[in-house]
Amino acid sequence: MNEVQIIEGCIKKERKAQDAFFASYNGLLFGVCLRYTKNRFEAEDVLQEGLIKIYKNMHMFREGRSFEGWIRRIMINTAITYYRKMKKHAYHADISDVGVASSESELFTECEFTKDELLNTISELPIGYRTVFNLYVIEGYKHKEIAKQLEVDINTSKSQLSRAKKLLQTKLNELSKIKIPLEIE
Repeated sequence: MNEVQIIEGCIKKERKAQDAFFASYNGLLFGVCLRYTKNRFEAEDVLQEGLIKIYKNMHMFREGRSFEGWIRRIMINTAITYYRKMKKHAYHADISDVGVASSESELFTECEFTKDELLNTISELPIGYRTVFNLYVIEGYKHKEIAKQLEVDINTSKSQLSRAKKLLQTKLNELSKIKIPLEIE
């Protein structure tokens, strides 16, 4: 089934079209969910909630727009809603509790990382840092939009991004030290 057939079939609540949609877009959408949650279990919950929203609102998709962008936006908004619900229960790391590179000699140097290594390192960031980092760096939101979405001050968004970058840099630097083989003299 092509994209148009999938959309039309989903609007008509055809099981075959829904299965085709799931098979085509599940990986993409689950990846989005993983970036905004602490673990696979939470990501599956967000995915399920987001899929329901997509199926219910498929009739609102306007031809000529990016379907993939439209479903990603729904999934991101679902993840942000989940984040807001969980925010009151989340542990917020203070910058003084987080190890940050103390000198330029400790900063990240050239080293190639696999996609999985980068995603795993990003997923280790505290939830607030990770959410702002994903929205700004990966999704391309501006701080004003992030602040509005997360219901925080714009300066909070900026500081969370700054702290996320520093912590990520430290973690990647540590990972690069592990990856560099020891030279035998």
